[in-house]
Amino acid sequence: MPDKKTHMTIAGAVSRRDFLKWNALLAALSAGAPASGGLRRTGAADMLASVSRLEDRVVRVGCPSHNCGGKCLLKVHVRDGMIVRIDGDDRPTDDVADPQLRPCVRGRAYRRRQYHPDRLKYPMKRTGKRGEGRFVRISWDEALDTTAAAMKRIRDTWGNSALFVPYGTGSYSNTNGSHVARRLMNCFGGCLGIYNSYSWACINIATPYVYGTLQVGSQRQDWLNSKYIIMWGWNPSEMRDGTNSDYFISLARERGARVICIDPRMSMSAVNLADEWVPIRPGTDTAMMSAMAWVMITEDLVDRAFIDRYCVGFDDSQMPRGAEDAESYRDYILGTRDGIPKTPDWAERITTVPRRTIIRIAREYALTKPAMLYQGYGMQRRAYGEQVVRAGAVLAAITGNVGVSGGWASGLATQAPDGGPFWTVFPSGSNPVKARIPVFLWTEAVLRGKEMTAANAGIRGTDRLDNTIKLIYAVASNALVNQHSNVNRTAKILADEDLVEFIAVQDNFLTPTGRFADILLPACTQFETYGIEDGWKYGDEVLLMPQVVDAPFETRSDYAICADLARRLGVGEAFTEGRDEREWVSWIVDRYRETRFPDIPDLDSFEQSNRGVHSNRVEKPAIGLQSFREDPDKNPLPTPSGKIEIFSKRLHDMNRPAEIPAVPKYIQEWESPFGEEAERFPLQAIGHHYMQRVHSTHDNVDWLNEAFPQRLFMNPRDAATRNIRQGERVRVYNDRGAMTLPVRITPRILPGVVDIPQGGWWTPDENGTDTRGCVNVLTTERWTPLAYGNPQHTIMVQVEKI
Repeated sequence: MPDKKTHMTIAGAVSRRDFLKWNALLAALSAGAPASGGLRRTGAADMLASVSRLEDRVVRVGCPSHNCGGKCLLKVHVRDGMIVRIDGDDRPTDDVADPQLRPCVRGRAYRRRQYHPDRLKYPMKRTGKRGEGRFVRISWDEALDTTAAAMKRIRDTWGNSALFVPYGTGSYSNTNGSHVARRLMNCFGGCLGIYNSYSWACINIATPYVYGTLQVGSQRQDWLNSKYIIMWGWNPSEMRDGTNSDYFISLARERGARVICIDPRMSMSAVNLADEWVPIRPGTDTAMMSAMAWVMITEDLVDRAFIDRYCVGFDDSQMPRGAEDAESYRDYILGTRDGIPKTPDWAERITTVPRRTIIRIAREYALTKPAMLYQGYGMQRRAYGEQVVRAGAVLAAITGNVGVSGGWASGLATQAPDGGPFWTVFPSGSNPVKARIPVFLWTEAVLRGKEMTAANAGIRGTDRLDNTIKLIYAVASNALVNQHSNVNRTAKILADEDLVEFIAVQDNFLTPTGRFADILLPACTQFETYGIEDGWKYGDEVLLMPQVVDAPFETRSDYAICADLARRLGVGEAFTEGRDEREWVSWIVDRYRETRFPDIPDLDSFEQSNRGVHSNRVEKPAIGLQSFREDPDKNPLPTPSGKIEIFSKRLHDMNRPAEIPAVPKYIQEWESPFGEEAERFPLQAIGHHYMQRVHSTHDNVDWLNEAFPQRLFMNPRDAATRNIRQGERVRVYNDRGAMTLPVRITPRILPGVVDIPQGGWWTPDENGTDTRGCVNVLTTERWTPLAYGNPQHTIMVQVEKI
């Protein structure tokens, strides 16, 4: 039983003695105290009673990336069973075919998360109302028995389709993460499924409407052959998008490529990688792309030979059967049907980008061969995010930059020749429940699941849902509250026990999502169990994640927790197949050997080598869509026409031209500077991926908060009209919510736009005003029309001085 005298932290009630020891451990590690001296004298080492006493050692291990956009190699120094230092990859630095996987500050600072005093330490159960964050310590048996009983009760009462494991990317080490919970559910008879993601919803769905596939990218070593690179809304210096993506852009620039960054913010990438920064009004990128196309068409800069052989729908001569009289792409750009030519003057009024700049960039991109237009993901997390994806791909097509070395097809662009990293190899199994919802629509499935159909909500696997969500098992996920839109609405939904009857949350910390749990299950970190990972979207390596230290307190791996639940549910053997975490890693190594990595050693040899990484050297990079370019008749695309579909007959047949046009179009967003809402909320808000965090992970890490504090970024013009001064706390609000946070006044953001870095932990005061800067108190739960994806950058707000 817990001590009678307790110290309340966000992790709940722990003994004051334990709390003080854990803080002593953190302080000692921060000061670099030797474990054999200062730690023992303080008694802090007793906190890790199960940690074996080891000699000093160095372990090379994959970073617990938490879906940061990269997968890097750490050099972890262990003393007396604890991590005392973290360095980066120490392999040779000049090998482009197999470059270093250098960690960012988040990986280097991981000790501050690993030994944070607020780690969840014991299983806990809720004692107050949902959302209050009041918990009491319980035993593992009580926690697991309660959770298993709830799963059985709700399955027996409502059916398996009332069970739900939400989207979560807080762990990707195969044996830790939400995919482990999905395997458990599938063994138990299944649960309501999901498809797509919060990150890539529109680009994931829209790209195949042009190319029929997502696999249109080249291996990144080929970027060095490009002569002109447009980073459109892309910020690899901060959000990574594949370890070393910024490094390859730097090398291309050293070789003479001109690099343009188009972004509302002067991002780290604009500063570090670009020759020119072009600020643009958020949500208007398709207008600029359309104006670039107007320049190319009217000045005869398009690659007509490529268009004629490889594309459909460019003009009236290429329209598909059954749509001969429909509006072609050329018709739209020249304004033949709507009477509005998409000229640079037209685009300047919408985008704020000067007409001369649009004309110059259009000419440079069309005439400098080969050229690369790489699309970031923030601009497709908007009201009509599908349009900008297709518009970028069409620019690549009409300039002939598809299927050639140094070119780029745009769209999502997973890498040739095999699609790139697997991300998760651990088998989740087949889900007996065939119904799947778009990940972003889970709150709708709670409120009105039985009303959701394939037609009105993008349901797959069935025409209509037969249930609402009654039980949520959230593993490595803060997407229930913090990362989902309209936090105040979501919190109200989760607080209602008549809607969701049971919530279990499994995590390292008591996150805003965890505050709504009925049962809290403390998970260990990736350093405290066995795991393995490969690259993030791009890369040709596997990183081993051996157990570096023992799990502290009563924490367990996600796999171990699910295995214990499986035994209580009567599916223990089906779930584990007789394997523990390390044995599953060995099984996964064998799967890698059968597919992308034929020379990977067995697990014992891999671990004993202490290399931490196994790579395939890329001496001759594969080119996306090269075989199609070489012979489109022999190697057609998996589109209905076998060609690049500038005009999509499939979209045309949906008969929703205002929101889902057959050719990519600029559509004014439902919240816009040009709309009525701008009278009350005149500023556009965005929430970029911040170096301080990985989504919401690391938000409580002090070193990172010191280096990258959470604040509102605002242009001096907008600050001056509101009499706001540097560093003052301001109130940011709209009809959905309000927050207060300090302001950073900077010319490195377009006037009329403010930036609230996404991922700050929702921390409401007694009036419900967020005090941390969680951008999702301002975002809408409305979804995009084709992908049913999140539009979380489409926000209008007002800012005022407090």
